Amino acid sequence: MHKFLYIIILGLLWGQGTAQAQGDADEETITRILFVFDGSQSMHARWQSGQKIDIAQRLMIKMLDSLERLDSKSFQLALRVYGHQKPVPPQDCNDTRLEVPFGSKNIGKIKRVIRSISPKGTTPIARSLQRSAFDFTECENCRNIIILITDGVESCDEDPCAASRLLQKKGIALKPFVIGIGLDKEFRETFDCVGTFYDAADEETFENVLGVVISQALDNTSAQINLLDHNNFPSETDVAITFYNRTSGMVAKQIVHTINNLGNPDTIHLDPLVVYDMTVHAIPEVHKDSIRIAPGTHNIIGLKMPRGSLELKMPNTRTGYNNLRCIVRESGENTILHIQDFNSSQKYLEGKYDLEILTLPRYVQKQVAIDAGRTTTISIPPPGVVNFTSTAPGYGSILVERNNKWQWVIDLNPNNSRQSWTLQPGNYKVIFRNKTSRKSEYSVSRTFTVSSGSSSVVKLN
Repeated sequence: MHKFLYIIILGLLWGQGTAQAQGDADEETITRILFVFDGSQSMHARWQSGQKIDIAQRLMIKMLDSLERLDSKSFQLALRVYGHQKPVPPQDCNDTRLEVPFGSKNIGKIKRVIRSISPKGTTPIARSLQRSAFDFTECENCRNIIILITDGVESCDEDPCAASRLLQKKGIALKPFVIGIGLDKEFRETFDCVGTFYDAADEETFENVLGVVISQALDNTSAQINLLDHNNFPSETDVAITFYNRTSGMVAKQIVHTINNLGNPDTIHLDPLVVYDMTVHAIPEVHKDSIRIAPGTHNIIGLKMPRGSLELKMPNTRTGYNNLRCIVRESGENTILHIQDFNSSQKYLEGKYDLEILTLPRYVQKQVAIDAGRTTTISIPPPGVVNFTSTAPGYGSILVERNNKWQWVIDLNPNNSRQSWTLQPGNYKVIFRNKTSRKSEYSVSRTFTVSSGSSSVVKLN
């Protein structure tokens, strides 16, 4: 069997609320790294300056020495080993064990265990990945990473790719990194489904890639979100943004976009191990999918979002409405996009919108243009109040005259003999029949006019 050395990194978001905790600036995130180390028999094979096990042990110890000099308050380490307990044959696919659990100041113990490993058994990669998930205790503010180090393909007729996909689908694991030594094209394609592949052709490359992986595991990367106006200048701001983990669909980070005191979009930090989908909660919402963060550099994420304002105005009078609102739809669409209060201003993406103002009768304006960087103002006259009186309650409707025809506005309340309605200026007619009258011929109609700010009485006797 063709053998090689590869490293898989799986970022785990273990437990409820962990993804949200990543975006919480008030609580420091702890990065927990679980090393899953290959102790299988094939690690005795020769590679470069010695046996694979000797080289892997030496480079792991060197890397751990570097981590030991860092401030360990921001990260924790643990070690799982497989293929090291029982020799082959026979094959034991349960030969995987957590040797050093997470804890503070345990790097020395991890190094001692790594030095003591004597390769013996098989290579249960998929089962080790599955069980690794349970090595992480629940934590509200932890970012969990798995680094799997092995020199061979799966030996237990199980599928590491399926294990990786399941972890990602459930929101437990991020897309892994795969680092292969001496891996031909056939085997490289085999592991494309597991993660992003890196080819380590020699010991130096292996050491460098391991350093890059550890760096990415420990550090988030800076980014800024450029919301571009109609001049392609990043001036749009003060809008909520949600970042989703594209693989799991879980919320990874939520912010309100800000322009800093230098006039630039503010810097945020994103995990380079995650592929993001971003939703900007503008009206309407704007989406950008499959955002990849380049580690070790400042990332700029641009999104064109030219906006203008819609201002709704009605002069205040004693006969005004309480909480008058307007339904806003994208032009030609039936779905309600927003409900905006009168005497307010709201930003919308540049485009055309249909407005339905909830007066009596309703005003409908279609194809209202909102231009980027400008304010479109819709102003309506104040209403009047009409008081209806009758000797007894009855059935009836208020109609408005439009284009020489009468259109229904609203039905009267059949349980009240006295009632008031706030109506927009115009010519109206009320048709009414007393409840005690059992013949249609007893219906009465009255025409009346409503003026802004006026109050009138219509008798239905």
